[in-house]
Amino acid sequence: MKSGHFRAALTLPLFSVAAFVLVLIYLPARRFRWRLAGILQMVFHRLVLWTLGIRLHIHGRPATERPLFLAANHASWIDISAYSAVMPLSFVAKREVGTWPLIGFFARLQRSVFIDRTQRGATADQADNIGRRLADGDVIILFPEGTTSDGNQVLPFRSALFGAARTALDEAGIEAVFVQPVAIAYTHMLGLPLGRSGRSIVSWVGHQDLAPHAKDMLAASDFDVSIIFGEPIRFDHSADRKKVSQEAEAAVRRLLAAELRR
Repeated sequence: MKSGHFRAALTLPLFSVAAFVLVLIYLPARRFRWRLAGILQMVFHRLVLWTLGIRLHIHGRPATERPLFLAANHASWIDISAYSAVMPLSFVAKREVGTWPLIGFFARLQRSVFIDRTQRGATADQADNIGRRLADGDVIILFPEGTTSDGNQVLPFRSALFGAARTALDEAGIEAVFVQPVAIAYTHMLGLPLGRSGRSIVSWVGHQDLAPHAKDMLAASDFDVSIIFGEPIRFDHSADRKKVSQEAEAAVRRLLAAELRR
């Protein structure tokens, strides 16, 4: 038996039991908006990373200002647990994710905001929904690329949902929302640097089936992933969402490139 399969055979039963217990505690904590809910969310995702044999490295720090809107690159389904292991947050996800077995269940538990990218006319309403969540104090993370990349580059950002920041300004009656660029980089496997082709093992692009990719990840294991927080961008009433989107995209590109060169 390969070492990765042996590790999976040991860790999956432990993960299943621990996840079941965490969810039982999390449900009432989320309903009553206890601070414990955010802590349990982070513990769950750290458990996911441990099960997959992934070591997480954090550079920089999340902004303390609120409302906070994170703009990040997206390379793999593993990103979800990596970002969520750092701080309590909710994701903006495509509508189909909510229907996926198990993953959809956990996405709903995390209060993800589901959007329909096929309905262009609904973009403003979807941005308003995200903005209201920001105004309520939730930290929301957006993948403005709209899809996953190969982990070596950042795809062009779509600016439409950055309009959520303006809704948050109006809803909360505040002076500014903070948009923080964040990059994720898969850097090592078995202690050795991953090259451009090596990152294809981790990246989940196109129309790959999730189950085979997850199985391959469990078999491989022993990865290092870095999350790098950039400087927050102030979004006030005079801000232009397209310019803020471009600034965030440029920042994420710099953060990713610097980490991959490290």
